[in-house]
Amino acid sequence: MNFYRMVLLPLLIALLLPFAYAEESNQTASDPNIEALQREFDAATQAMKQARRKGPIDIPLLNQAVLHLPTGYAFVPTPAASQFMTVMGNQVDEDFLGLILPESEEAEWLATLRYEKSGYIRDDDAKSWNVDDMLKSIKDSTEESNETRTSRGLPGLDIVGWAEPPNYDDTSHRLVWALTVSDQGAPADQPKSVNYNTYALGREGFFSLNLVTASNELEKRKPIAEKLLASLEFEPGKHYEDFNADTDHTAEYGLAALVGGAFIAKKFGLFALASLFIAKFGKIIIVAAAALFGIFGKRFGGKKGGGMDA
Repeated sequence: MNFYRMVLLPLLIALLLPFAYAEESNQTASDPNIEALQREFDAATQAMKQARRKGPIDIPLLNQAVLHLPTGYAFVPTPAASQFMTVMGNQVDEDFLGLILPESEEAEWLATLRYEKSGYIRDDDAKSWNVDDMLKSIKDSTEESNETRTSRGLPGLDIVGWAEPPNYDDTSHRLVWALTVSDQGAPADQPKSVNYNTYALGREGFFSLNLVTASNELEKRKPIAEKLLASLEFEPGKHYEDFNADTDHTAEYGLAALVGGAFIAKKFGLFALASLFIAKFGKIIIVAAAALFGIFGKRFGGKKGGGMDA
């Protein structure tokens, strides 16, 4: 079983939830809908397979930095990564650079990588921000952005609360914050997901790395996010300290905007690794999941204990 099964199959369940809800209300999902879903997801995962780049490798990130991708990780650049994100009901734009995935069979997480050429971001407001107000803003904006997900037949998202309140290091110019997220309407006892956000500020903008995993896995996954962030190295002259007030552009917003709701909903989005609803929602989700699970075996190799095939 390779890492695509371990990481993408839980995400696949999110796509199948609309059919599961239909089953619970004594409705049935039409075969054309399931077949279309299979084709769309199959095309996205196949594109990811073809585009992936396995570590150890140095990956140039625009003209701003280099990602020294360690062994055990794979990077999927756009447009393949954008195709997958769109299939999963997430908004992407020109600032989205790609996805980072694990090779390990036991790791159920993924990370999005973006670069926003915002200009130099002043960090003075980190000393006085109100995390309660920030959380309310994120919740309000997420409710608005849920319209995009529901229009695709996907469940909306609920913001449960902080998994880690915003924390800014004014020496390294790195920002970290984490939110606990669940699918809208999911039972309270279902496992939650965490969006663990890390930011690296530079002279002309910032990189963001959002690692998504199960909430009960967060403490184990934090070192991964820290390792990946540490693997990102700005090019000479692009560091935060290289800012020249006489010549450089300054962003129209401060550091708090990187945590505030409207900006996050528009630029980055939030998403959940959906729980396995099989026990609750019946056989229709099992059949659909099994069909797509077979696609993984055909496309990515079904050897026991295998990782990504070449």
